[in-house]
Amino acid sequence: MKFYNLLIRYRFPLSLVALALAIWVNIAAGFWPSFILYFIAVIGIVSHFLIGPLRLIQEPMERGDMEAVKKIMDSIWFPNLLYKPIRSTYYTLKGNLAMMSQDFDSAEKHMKKSLELGSPMAEAEGANKLQLGMMALQKGDMKTGESYIRQAIRAGIPDKESQAVAYLSMCQIFMNKREFRAAKDYFRKAKALKPTTKQVVDQIKELEKYISRIPG
Repeated sequence: MKFYNLLIRYRFPLSLVALALAIWVNIAAGFWPSFILYFIAVIGIVSHFLIGPLRLIQEPMERGDMEAVKKIMDSIWFPNLLYKPIRSTYYTLKGNLAMMSQDFDSAEKHMKKSLELGSPMAEAEGANKLQLGMMALQKGDMKTGESYIRQAIRAGIPDKESQAVAYLSMCQIFMNKREFRAAKDYFRKAKALKPTTKQVVDQIKELEKYISRIPG
């Protein structure tokens, strides 16, 4: 695995070296002796632009080293050349990085690009739509927020904490609409997931103070 990651990291300069050697061998001994070097160079250069280095992101993501993640993302010079499912993942990651920087306009732009391309997994589509819904709610656009969160729930959300966030958001939307029966239903769904994230747990406790008092 480490060897493969090193190969990906240095694939482009190694491909350029192979290309230079291929040209030298071609001049000195002819095309066929240099063929394998040309082949290696072409495969390396094409895979660099079509596949990119996104595989390298896993380790720094697990460590929480977002600077390293950003550096890897910035090494992708021409994202439009990436293979479509990989390009979708690229824009999802760009959106997540923008969210962490609280650059919500850029985050929304990147998430929408990812959805337009089609997420490689339904769960990724659900996570993207949930984030777009949450951003719409932050802007006060309740209608768009509700639409995206509904779509996220239908597409599937990858983890229970995020599912709980989606249900709690729907609960608050229906409370604002004074549709209390639906609000209570979404609250029960969120609570049944037994989330552990402090922010989500605190939100459940806060809502629980009011949810039992409302009709419906």
